[in-house]
Amino acid sequence: MSGGAGQLVITCVTYTKKFESDLKKAPAEIVESAKEALGDLLKNPRPAWIRFEKLKGYKNPNLYSIHVTKNHSHKISFELDGSVAKLRRFGTHKKIDNDAR
Repeated sequence: MSGGAGQLVITCVTYTKKFESDLKKAPAEIVESAKEALGDLLKNPRPAWIRFEKLKGYKNPNLYSIHVTKNHSHKISFELDGSVAKLRRFGTHKKIDNDAR
């Protein structure tokens, strides 16, 4: 599960119905950015621009997020289960920070 420098390694992603619904509502250019960010999530090492970060203060200790756009307007939240990222929500930075629970 760990790579160089203690980094978490993610080998695949799955998604919830809520994530799929969020994605369908997003503008096409944001969806394209999300696809690029998810590809970068699987890289080791991950590019710094996606800002892979652990979400703190939640009941579930395995929640993380990445930034989808380079201007950081949109994020994806996900739960890590071993090396699998289960995509939970997709939306604006504010929405993810408020609703990731």
